[in-house]
Amino acid sequence: MKFFVDTADIAEIRELAATGLLDGVTTNPSLIHKSGRKFMEVIAEICSVVPGPVSAEVVALDHETMMKEAAVLRKIADNVTIKVPLTIDGLKTCKALSEDGAMVNVTLCFSANQALLAAKAGATFISPFIGRLDDNGMDGTQLIADIRLIYDNYGFETEILAASLRHSMHVLECAKIGADVITAPPAVIKSLFNHVLTDKGLAAFAKDWEATGQSIL
Repeated sequence: MKFFVDTADIAEIRELAATGLLDGVTTNPSLIHKSGRKFMEVIAEICSVVPGPVSAEVVALDHETMMKEAAVLRKIADNVTIKVPLTIDGLKTCKALSEDGAMVNVTLCFSANQALLAAKAGATFISPFIGRLDDNGMDGTQLIADIRLIYDNYGFETEILAASLRHSMHVLECAKIGADVITAPPAVIKSLFNHVLTDKGLAAFAKDWEATGQSIL
C-alpha cells in the first residue's frame, strides 16, 4: 500500500520524505490556505521534494475552465496529479486529461456508484472520504470494501486512494481491505510508529545498557 501525506506543510513533508516511506502528497484549497503561501509555489516545492504523485486541485466548476487550469498546473512538474471533483464536469475533465496522458485524482467520492463512474472516466486515483462518512453516521471503510469489490470485478486500473483518515485504525482497516493508497495528515502517519510495548522495551533496554557502564562510541 502506498502512503501519501495530506498537507501543504513543506517541513512536515520533508520530515516524512526522509523516512523513505512517503510515496506522494495530496493537497486541497483548504490546506493551501492554511499554509499561508502562494498555491503555485507550494506545489512546485512539494514536487521538488517528493518524486511521486502530487495532487493539485482545480478550483473551477465548469469543464472548460477546469481544462485551462489543468494546463497551467501540468506545467509545474511531471509528477503533478490533477485533482478534480466528482461531478459531471469533473469527470468530463478527467476523461480528457487521462486520454492526454495526465494523472487524475477524482476527489470527494462518497458512494461506490460515484467510484464506478470515475473508473470508467479513466481516473488514476479515486478518493473516497472515510472520515467524513463516519462523521455522518455511515461506515467509511465499508465504502472502501465496496469499491474494491467493484474494481476487482471489472479489472479497473483506477487506484483506491482512501482519504479523510482520522486515526491509525482507519489505516489498518484500509490495508486489510486492500486500498491501493492512503492519504492522511502527518499526525496520523506518525501515530503508526507508536506502541506502548515498544516504548517500554526501549526504556528497559536503555536502563540495562546504562547499567553496563559501556559505550559503543
